[in-house]
Amino acid sequence: MGSTPSALWIAKGKKDIFLLTHMANRHGLIAGATGTGKTVSLRVLAENFSRIGVPVFMADIKGDLSGLPLLGGENPKVVERIKKLNLKDFNFEGFPVVYWDVFGEQGHPVRTTISEMGPLLLSRILNLNEVQSGVLNLIFKIADDNGLLLLDLKDLKAMGQFVGDHAEQFKTQYGNISAASIGAIQRNLLALEEQGGDKFFGEPALDVQDFMQTDPSGRGIINVLSADKLMQSPKLYGTFLLWMLSELFEQLPEVGDPSKPNLIFFFDEAHLLFDDAPKILIDKIEQVVRLIRSKGVGVYFVTQNPLDLPETILGQLGNRIQHALRAFTPKDQKSVKAAAETFRLNPKLNVVKAITELEVGEALLSVLDEKGSPTMVERAYILPPRSRLAPLSSEERNQWIKESILYGHYEKTVDRESAYEKLRARAEQLRTESQEQAVQRRQTKEPKSQAEQLLGAAVKSAAHAIGSQLGRQIIRGVLGSIFGGSRKR
Repeated sequence: MGSTPSALWIAKGKKDIFLLTHMANRHGLIAGATGTGKTVSLRVLAENFSRIGVPVFMADIKGDLSGLPLLGGENPKVVERIKKLNLKDFNFEGFPVVYWDVFGEQGHPVRTTISEMGPLLLSRILNLNEVQSGVLNLIFKIADDNGLLLLDLKDLKAMGQFVGDHAEQFKTQYGNISAASIGAIQRNLLALEEQGGDKFFGEPALDVQDFMQTDPSGRGIINVLSADKLMQSPKLYGTFLLWMLSELFEQLPEVGDPSKPNLIFFFDEAHLLFDDAPKILIDKIEQVVRLIRSKGVGVYFVTQNPLDLPETILGQLGNRIQHALRAFTPKDQKSVKAAAETFRLNPKLNVVKAITELEVGEALLSVLDEKGSPTMVERAYILPPRSRLAPLSSEERNQWIKESILYGHYEKTVDRESAYEKLRARAEQLRTESQEQAVQRRQTKEPKSQAEQLLGAAVKSAAHAIGSQLGRQIIRGVLGSIFGGSRKR
C-alpha cells in the first residue's frame, strides 16, 4: 500500500494514516520538542507531495535537508524502521531539488526589492517602533509620489537622507517628519547592510513562479532554502518567509479547491513569525493564511508547541502531526494538556499521557476526512524517508546548483536606474546650474534671487534633490491587496 494522487500514506499504527490530497491545501501543523522527529516528518510529507507532482518550498534550518536528491537507505535507523513497520516493496529514491540561499552561497540567490517588501515588513526587520514606522511609510509615500523606484538598500538610504534634510518642505503635505526617527531608520539600515542586507535587496527579484515547477517525469520540484546563516537574524528569517508567502498570495490566481495543491509551503520555526509581532501584522497573516487556500497553496507550520501559534492561525490548520512534548515543570504540563485539547477526542486514547510517551518518529495524527472534518486523533509511526538523510557535501551541492535550469539567471545582479541614481544625477545637475548662475552673478554683479538662494541651500544639503516625476506609483507588494497595496508595473 502506498501513496496515490488522491491520498498520501504518511504513517502506520493500528491503522494506516492517509493525508487526502484534495484536503492538503487546508493547511497543517508539525509540532514537537527538539529531537522528536519533526524534520523527518517534514521530509516525508515533502517527498510524498513531490511524487504526485506537487512542488514544495521548505527552509533548511540546520542543513540536514540537502540530501533529498539522492537515494536513501544509508541510515541504519531508517532500515530498522522499515523492518519494524513491515514495509514491503519500500523503494528508496532521490527527488528533484532546487537550492536557494538569500546570501547566494549555498543556492541560487533569493532577492526582493525594497518596494516589494514594503514599509510594514521592513519596519519589522528594522525593529522600528510605531512612530518610526510612520516615518518609514512617509518615505515610501514621497518616493511613490515622485516616481522614484526603491529597489535596493542604497535607494532607501538615499531617500531617507533626502526626506530628512527636506523635512520642513514636506511638512505641509505629509505632516511632521521626526529627525530622530529618520536617524533611527538610517542607523538600522546600516546595521541591516552589515548583516548582508545588501545581498537580498535588489534585482533580479525572485519570480515565485520558479517555485511552481515539475521535473520531466512530472514530480514536483522541492525548493530548499538554505537558512542556517539566515537564522542568525531570526526576525529577518521570519519576515523574509512571510514576504515569500505574500508574493504567492498576490500573484497566484484563484483555483478554489483543486484535487491536489499547486504548492506546499513549509514554515519551519514558525514561532519566529509571531514573536513580538504587532497585532496589525498578526491580523494580516491570519487573513493571508485563510485566503491563500483558494490559490491552491497549503501552508504547514513547523514549531515546538502548537501554542506557539495564535489561536486564529491554529484553528485553520486541519492536518496535524504532533510529536512528543516534555513535561518536566508545571508550566510544561499545562502546555501538554492544552496541546492535547487541540485534537478531536479519541475515547480509546489518553492523548495527554501519549504526548509525553511518544518515541522519536512516533506521533499523534489527525487529518481532514472527505467532508473536511478532523479525524479522531491516532497514535502512529511516521513512515521513513526515501531519500538520503546525510547532508550533501559542498562539492555535491555545487554540482546540483550548477546543473539547475535556473543557474546563471539569479546569479547575475542588475542595477537599473532607481532612486539613488536619480537623486544623485539631479544633485549634480543642480550643482552645475548653481555654479553657472554664480558665474553669471559675478559677471552682472546681481544679488542672489530668493529662488537661487533656495537652490543653493538644496545643493549644499547632504541629501540629493528629488528627481523628475515619472507619474506613476511604485510597486507595492506587501501582502498584496490585503495590505492595501497595488502592483502597477
